[in-house]
Amino acid sequence: MTLFDIPVNRLDGTASSLAELEGKALLLVNVASKCGLTPQYEGLEALQKTYEERGFSVVGFPCNQFAGQEPGSADEIQTFCSTTYGVSFPLFEKIDVNGPDRHALYQLLVDTPTAEGESGDITWNFEKFLVSPIGQIVGRFSPRTEPNDPALVAAIEAYLPV
Repeated sequence: MTLFDIPVNRLDGTASSLAELEGKALLLVNVASKCGLTPQYEGLEALQKTYEERGFSVVGFPCNQFAGQEPGSADEIQTFCSTTYGVSFPLFEKIDVNGPDRHALYQLLVDTPTAEGESGDITWNFEKFLVSPIGQIVGRFSPRTEPNDPALVAAIEAYLPV
């Protein structure tokens, strides 16, 4: 099974998967609305706008596992993201990224090491995973890595299909 086969629900609860994004480079991010790193939404949206026409998408997965920093309902999350940061990239349902109820997608992602060789549990909100257009997990970036970080931008550009 590839990450494109794993069922994930859209933020509105509609059944879906990442298969609709196959062929694009993806940046998968566990997001939260009440975190010190929440302003990264601005940079993530900038990446989306800069590279979407070249075959790229940010994909957000709200998660409330880190200090309860994503307590909102789906409607509250959508409203916050769209009105505060103009988010246009796809957001999926709130999921667990760690622990016994870890979503199947994150079961695959956590085995990917960082540049420093660290793998395992998600450390905090806004951890980022770069996925190639054919579904290979090709990079893992810490929550503190800003979306405009030169290493992250270079990695994204290396996998743009167009």
